[in-house]
Parts: sequence; structure tokens; C-alpha cells
Amino acid sequence: MSSSSYSTSGRPAFRYADLFAGIGGFHAMLDHAGGRCVYVSEIDAAARRTYERNWVDPLNPRQRPQVNTDITTATPADAPVDVPSHDVLAAGFPCQPFSKSGLQRGMDEARGTLFWNIARILEERTPSVVLLENVRNLTGPRHRHEWEVIIQTLREIGYRVSSTPSVFSPHFLPPTMGGTPQVRDRVFILGTYVGPKRALEEVNVPPTVARGPVDGWNVHDWDVDWILDDDSSIEDLDRYRLSRDEMEWIHVWEDLVQRVWSDRGVRLPGFPLWADAWIPERALEPLELELLPRWKADFMIKNARFYDDHRDIIKAWRKANPSIARFPDSRRKFEWQAQDTSSLWETVMHFRPSGIRAKAPTYLPALVAITQTSIVGSRRRRLTPHEAARLQGFGRDFSFGDQRDPASYKQVGNGVAIGAAWHVFRTHVERDASYLPKRLVQSVLGATANPTRDAMSLAAFEFEAQRHSLRRSAAG
Repeated sequence: MSSSSYSTSGRPAFRYADLFAGIGGFHAMLDHAGGRCVYVSEIDAAARRTYERNWVDPLNPRQRPQVNTDITTATPADAPVDVPSHDVLAAGFPCQPFSKSGLQRGMDEARGTLFWNIARILEERTPSVVLLENVRNLTGPRHRHEWEVIIQTLREIGYRVSSTPSVFSPHFLPPTMGGTPQVRDRVFILGTYVGPKRALEEVNVPPTVARGPVDGWNVHDWDVDWILDDDSSIEDLDRYRLSRDEMEWIHVWEDLVQRVWSDRGVRLPGFPLWADAWIPERALEPLELELLPRWKADFMIKNARFYDDHRDIIKAWRKANPSIARFPDSRRKFEWQAQDTSSLWETVMHFRPSGIRAKAPTYLPALVAITQTSIVGSRRRRLTPHEAARLQGFGRDFSFGDQRDPASYKQVGNGVAIGAAWHVFRTHVERDASYLPKRLVQSVLGATANPTRDAMSLAAFEFEAQRHSLRRSAAG
């Protein structure tokens, strides 16, 4: 618990509940904001142990939150909710399909889903602020009905919310504001309690944040090295090194990258390259193409044209690398998204079911709860779980204990990006300050801009300071 969590009277500036808590992304930023956690709910036992190890066990027993294993047991339909009073409710809730039976909207239609359990707590405890996080797809056309149910339900309970989603990613923030080099677009729903009458009348509420860079940050300035540990400090480094087969896959595709650059002076195209589809365009059968899905037919045509443009290079490459014929199907597919990066070994790679993908070593794709861990070509290894945690904004003292790596990767991939959550929460509190408790507002706005400073190396902050200096000089 940080010292900022308490006022001069010894009381916390505000109290919060952390639902679907994962490993504590919301906890990290709300503690930073000056809050005290009074309730935690997380059904996954392994994630709950990680949460407790980092956020509960270090506390004085009198300050420890109530820990729940299943939110449904705390929100019975025929009894009061078993959640203490609080000022802020945060939840990265699962998006289960909502029932579409009937024509009613609001609480009745949300019944039977985990969002309903959140709504029950909000009804009975009416915290001043609600902060929900979910995948971006929640606001897509296939889930428009669910989105409308959520927004209408919150308004019926008394929360002033925007109908327009706030979509944000941590890579839009500079390091000093808690940004990290990860593209992770998530939907944030933020509401302030104003009572049902007012909430249902004040529906023209703008979104809390816009999706885009903050404070003039250039997202292409990110450097993946800023979240990496020195190899010499990593225990059992061999666990993360590339296997012999993986090294060969990369070596063979790197040979093609260099041959095309040397002979043509260009990098590989950005569409997926399928080595098995490299035939002359004239050899494609129009009737067979018509039977394929449009996207696949398009790729077949593009690959045939690539072959026609580089036939001599491809033949020499295949002759020099006969082993590609023995590669698994997915490793005979390759996607170059690394722009002008000089070598495949200087990119960040992902071994996907759809092929090997190479990206520039700036910001990384979103962490996922499956084994597609980013490979840092310059290190010849994968990210460690602790490096992956720092992509989510966790500090260098965050611990998984002796947990197995697959569980740690899964927990990080399911987590919330601390910097992004802090940015939208702080922006919301600042905007709605006149409707919120003064102690909460003062504590949140008085906290520093970066919720977990040591997630990034010092080089990140030195770079940003230099960038600011150059901008000031240019401004005169």
C-alpha cells in the first residue's frame, strides 16, 4: 500500500472494489490514485494467488480486502449483495452473449449474465464512479444490442455514461504517462453516479477519451528494448531461447529478405507470402479461384504475381534452402510487416497458425492469453513472463512466484493495461470533478502521471526528455 493511499487523518482517500480482478491491473492504478481496496473477486485460482501475492499478502491484516472467489455467490437474486460499500467499482468483466429474448431492455434483459452481477452491486452500493473494461469487439456491429443494454442499464441505475465508447491503447501514451509499447485497443465504460432521473435525461455525453496519441507522442518512437531485461539477469534463459527448428525457419526466410533487397532494392510486400502458392499467374485456374473465399483468391493472385516478379530469386532461394519443403505448413507462410527494418533478426516475430509474422521492433501486438509470445529477433528469444507483465505496466517487483510460465503468460494476456486504465480514469475524474467526492478528486488528480514508472527502462524516459527538449527548441 502506497503512502498516498491515506489522508492526514489516516483514512483512505477513497475505497474501491475490484471485480474480475485478474492479477491486479486495476488495483495497481487505483492504489496509485490514493484508494484502498476493500473487495476483490477473481474466480481463477491461479490468477487469484498471483493477485494475493502482490497486493494482499504484503498488507497489514487490518487493511486487507475481502477476497471472493465467485461474484455470483456475492450477488444472490433474493438477498443483499455481500460487497462492502465503496466509492469506485472497477471490473474487466467477461463479455458473454446477452439474452435477446423479449423486447425489454435494461436490467431484466441483462439477467443471467455476469454484467448483471455488476449491475446488482451498483444498484445496492451506488459507488461514485464505475470503470468497466472489455474487448473492442463489444462495440462492433455484431454486439450493438449488448452495448445498448449495458449503457441503458447503467443509466437506469443512475450513472451518467456516454453512448460513444472510449477506445484506448497504452501505446498512445508516452512513457512518463504510463504508456507501454503494446497495441491493445480496449473499450472503457466510465460512469458517474448522478441518479436515474438525471442519467436518463443527460444522454448526450461525449466519450471520456479519444483514440489517438497523447501529448504529441509519436507511436513509432517506441523501442521494444525499453521493456527487456538484460539476458544475463534472466534465470534459466534457455527456456526462452529459440529452438534449433525455429532458428532454421527464421534463417531461411531471412535469406529471402536479403536476396530480394540485394537484387531488387526493396523489402518484401506486406501481404502474406505462401511459398506453396508460388506459381505463374497464367497457371492459376479461374474456375478454381471462383470457388475460393474472396480473401483467399486475392492472396493466391498476389502470390502468383510476386512469383512472376521475382522468379529468378525464388528459384535460387529454394535451391539454396531445400529444407523449406520439410517445414510445417504454417512455417512455409510468411508476413513482412517490418517496413524498412534491415533484417528479419532485427524484427519482432510471432509464430502464428497462419504463418510467421515480422514487425518493426517498436510497439508490439496485444498480448493474448495463448502461446503466441513475441520473439525478439535481436535476442534470439521470447519475451519472459516478467517482460510481458511490464508491457501491461506492472513494475519490476511484480512477482509470479514459482508459477509455471504458461499460467503467467495467460494471466498477463487476460489483464488490463495499467497505464491506459489510469489515463481514462484520471481523465474522467478530472472532467466530472464537480459531481464527485472532493477527497476522491483531490487524491486522483494529485497522483503522478505515471502509475508504474519502473515498468520502462531509464532509456525510455531519457528519450522522452530529449524529445521534449527538441520540441521546446523548435518552438523558439
